Amino acid sequence: MSFHGKGRWKAAPEACRYGASKLAFRGPKRSLTNEYVAFIGGTETYGKFVSRPFAQAVEAATGVACVNLGQPNAGIDVMLGDPGLARIASGAAAVVLQVPCAANLSNPFYKVHSRRNDRFLRAEPPLCALFTEVDFTEFSFTRHMLMHLRNVSPERFGEVRQGLAQAWDVGMRRLIAEIRAPVILLWFSERAPDRDDDAVEARCEPVLVGREMLAGLQSHVVAFVEAGDMARGSQGVECHTPYAARRDGDGPRNLPGQAAHDAVAEALIPVLAKVLDP
Repeated sequence: MSFHGKGRWKAAPEACRYGASKLAFRGPKRSLTNEYVAFIGGTETYGKFVSRPFAQAVEAATGVACVNLGQPNAGIDVMLGDPGLARIASGAAAVVLQVPCAANLSNPFYKVHSRRNDRFLRAEPPLCALFTEVDFTEFSFTRHMLMHLRNVSPERFGEVRQGLAQAWDVGMRRLIAEIRAPVILLWFSERAPDRDDDAVEARCEPVLVGREMLAGLQSHVVAFVEAGDMARGSQGVECHTPYAARRDGDGPRNLPGQAAHDAVAEALIPVLAKVLDP
């Protein structure tokens, strides 16, 4: 696969596989024999259109092997749907889990593709009953469908949003529980969690996830790292570490560039240092 747009990024990076996982990951491949940190997430973790994703930058700075398990367009369904992924993550000394959006997951209202979680497959009866005037066969992507529903009826869209938030919370708690390693939750976005959390536009990734939803997970993770403005590179990066208290570029404009990845790596390095050597 190649990218023929403007910029220096011309070809997809080397792909590799780990253990029993059926997924192909971004290389170069790392050994799982010695200590390693696993990075789970979507397009940003994968590092689409950048030459050095933040996982690779962390490895260069710390010397600890960093296994990039990011998947383009991945949501909770991909992360939970591959038992091999959980086994790889559970063998890590620590796991950095990028916060996924709440739109790209199967839920009581609609189903998504098992691998391409941004792909809308079908509406379920509750959604059809809620929006009787909508022809759901017209939609191929979840965001397009949700934007249309919000325009048709913001009030009824609120019911869908509530259902998505509940499904997201259940999925995230299950995912964190299945990872038998310390989990660092990473917010990598151009917006802060308490801004535009009801929007579904691309610039608002991870869509439909807000501060309150994240707060419900913080007792289940060892740290929360917030990169709230990827457009400014190293600015706007905050870190909240409940663990410490307990233990005394190139490409589309809506994707982060190399400076943003480097800034996220800088924010993660001291947090990982505390987790790996408390």
